[in-house]
Amino acid sequence: MTMRRMVQDNDPLWKLRHALAGLGVSLLLSVFIAALLGRVIGDALTGTYGARVAVYGALLLHVVVGAVVLFVKVARHETRPLTAGRAVKWLASLWLWPLLLLGRASRSG
Repeated sequence: MTMRRMVQDNDPLWKLRHALAGLGVSLLLSVFIAALLGRVIGDALTGTYGARVAVYGALLLHVVVGAVVLFVKVARHETRPLTAGRAVKWLASLWLWPLLLLGRASRSG
């Protein structure tokens, strides 16, 4: 066994690399999606800059909290390399993370 292989086996971040990559790509895309949605929804509400900023901020908060929730819940189970399809699943999961919590709560209760 090579030294590099031993380091990779003992490194917890190496084991989470697929989840970190998926989360990173989906967060990057989510910033642009939140900006677009913030503009559209903010303009529909009042049309002011303040409304756009407030909606954008709320959407970003939703996505960042979702990133933390997803990472805690599913990162250790993510072992397959990142593909375009998996990146789309990460992106969808990042926006729909409350459903993950609701599904888990309904199964346990």
